[in-house]
Amino acid sequence: ARPDRDPGGLIMTQRFALVGAGFIGAVHAASLAAHPDVDFVGIHDVDRDRAASLAARHGTRVLTQDEAFDAAQVDAVFVASSTDTHAQHLRAAADAGIAVLCEKPIAAGYADAVAVVEHVRASGVPAMLDFNRRWDRDHAELQRIVAAGEIGAVELLQLSSRGPSLPPLDYLRVSGGQLRDQTVHFFDLVRWITGEDPVTVAVAGSALVDPAIREFGDVDTSVTTLTMPSGALVQIDSVRRTGYGYDERIEVMGSSGLVESRRNHRGNVARYTDGQIVADGLHDGWFERVQPTYAATLAAFVASLESGSEPPVSLEDGLRAQAIAEAATRALSSARTEHIDY
Repeated sequence: ARPDRDPGGLIMTQRFALVGAGFIGAVHAASLAAHPDVDFVGIHDVDRDRAASLAARHGTRVLTQDEAFDAAQVDAVFVASSTDTHAQHLRAAADAGIAVLCEKPIAAGYADAVAVVEHVRASGVPAMLDFNRRWDRDHAELQRIVAAGEIGAVELLQLSSRGPSLPPLDYLRVSGGQLRDQTVHFFDLVRWITGEDPVTVAVAGSALVDPAIREFGDVDTSVTTLTMPSGALVQIDSVRRTGYGYDERIEVMGSSGLVESRRNHRGNVARYTDGQIVADGLHDGWFERVQPTYAATLAAFVASLESGSEPPVSLEDGLRAQAIAEAATRALSSARTEHIDY
């Protein structure tokens, strides 16, 4: 018997491998190293030197790909590698019988994502997608208030995802487009907050920051309108660059009230002088705004493994958000309202 099992047989420590040692991999490495119920076994990356540097920072070791998916050494794998490798790593975890937490998207193409989800589900391994914004403290409280019926029936949602700066063109060229890369997080939030799957989508978009992105069919500024089965309407504005910091907010209007997850400021000090109020501004970047959510997402996944319960964000949740993004991308191109096919 493993020494980290309690008398009832539950595993008290989860042995994790991390796949991917880039920027987001480094974020997850810090979370894995800090979690008291995680044994951080090691890191695999196609760039061994990068993996070695990150492993040294957190007192763990470099793994080969085979070691990262070896059930004798690993209970769960955190997939934080490049988008084009997610599908193969999800399949590898399923084939090895290892639990898996994966960055979005499941796969670059929707048909491939459907096949991967079917493969993972057939294996029976616990699997979760990292839609970390569900663990934003303010967004979670907003969702609780809506679900409890405290503002009545939902009628109108407005969400903003803005800036702060345009990513490099090399990244944008392979990102899948703003709606698949940026707005998809907010498609998931809409489903989570309302408990419904939108039925139609319309999108207007422009390349206002850098016209060069039109060359590969992308936009940097867009407004998406979703229609819900209940008749409620949703508007999401997505902007790649602001002149004032990272701006994210959610407002839900119901039949008997309104709830808002407000813009987050760097601090809460306001200076009142003659004729003006000077307050702290917004976070400089998106990461500073959402950083606490990454550790919280990992904690939720670990808790589900420890309790034997279903992970709180399923691969099917990711698939449905991806379906909305696909329909939205079609709507941007067609300039028509598109039906969302799940």
